[in-house]
Amino acid sequence: MTNASDSMQFATFMLHDLYFGVEVLKVQEVIRYQDMTQVPRAPGVVQGLINLRGQIVTAIDLRRRLGLPPRPERDLPMNVVVRTGDGAVSLLVDEIDDVLEVDQAQFERAPEMLTGPARQLVTGVYKLNGRLLLSLDVEQAATVGGEQPSERTH
Repeated sequence: MTNASDSMQFATFMLHDLYFGVEVLKVQEVIRYQDMTQVPRAPGVVQGLINLRGQIVTAIDLRRRLGLPPRPERDLPMNVVVRTGDGAVSLLVDEIDDVLEVDQAQFERAPEMLTGPARQLVTGVYKLNGRLLLSLDVEQAATVGGEQPSERTH
């Protein structure tokens, strides 16, 4: 049994063929696809704005943010709404998975072979049975063009 201080909980999700996690404490909620309002002249990673019970939240397409192939049009993304230092942001992902508790001893720094945008967004990896859990830096993932999109800017 691991000591609570030696483990962390992650909300996990799939993106393309990669398995990601964000610290549970940074997750506000996980919701199904929401209709979005397009934002003219917004950076390409901004998919649009969603209305979350009266709160206007920027939705960022993590596939675009990470330079991954586009999501097939027939597949609707899911929203992982996270809390950043600048407010709530929705990260659009392919599929939601479970909350997973991982032992800190399984943590390793991001591999050197990780390149491109992923190099800035992945803080490290957890070696699990048969796969790697990529730990996503929420603040970096929510940053677009040097600014963090939030409900305050819209």
